[in-house]
Amino acid sequence: MTARIKKSFSFQAGVYFNEHFYLNYYTVSIYFNIETESILEQGVAMERISYFINNNLESSVFINQTNPSQIEKYIDASIKVCTLPADPFDQIIAIMLVKKLNAIMEGRMIITDVSVTSLSSDDIHCLHSIEENHGPFNELGWWDESSPKYNSLKSIKSAKSKKLVKLVRPINNWEDLNLSFTSKPEIDLQERSEVVFLNFDKKTDR
Repeated sequence: MTARIKKSFSFQAGVYFNEHFYLNYYTVSIYFNIETESILEQGVAMERISYFINNNLESSVFINQTNPSQIEKYIDASIKVCTLPADPFDQIIAIMLVKKLNAIMEGRMIITDVSVTSLSSDDIHCLHSIEENHGPFNELGWWDESSPKYNSLKSIKSAKSKKLVKLVRPINNWEDLNLSFTSKPEIDLQERSEVVFLNFDKKTDR
């Protein structure tokens, strides 16, 4: 049998749209199927989700990747930039989360559905399912990578120097965060009371 769980997250991020910057606050509800019987793997998968949302998306700026000059300005100001293949409407954020978070969990858990609402959405919840068309995210991008990566800045060049923009070195692998599935993570399961870990009922022959 497949166990199912739900977890909610919230974070604040900037939005660059139509040549204007806005601050927005997002509330996200995520529905998971647990595909691994390993409690440790379940813990690593959830810790990866929490890290990606709370460290990478929190206080970042969502921006269409077709705005390189504006992206460069944010980079020069040492602001985290999350580049997207479309304008950052809530529905686009929902699709990104389904794609990226499933990628970083590497099959240990699978997100089936996501609900996203924000301060600017007038209490409308944008829903997306893994079975639905992923639109612009069907094109390969950082959202398909299992790493913590959250932008495509390797392709952004400085308009002045024609050289790659120098960035603060990001953490691009889970091993540096002790969140690899191939090693024992330093996760205190007893103190992480907000995460519910489930065992599977194994079928027995009668």
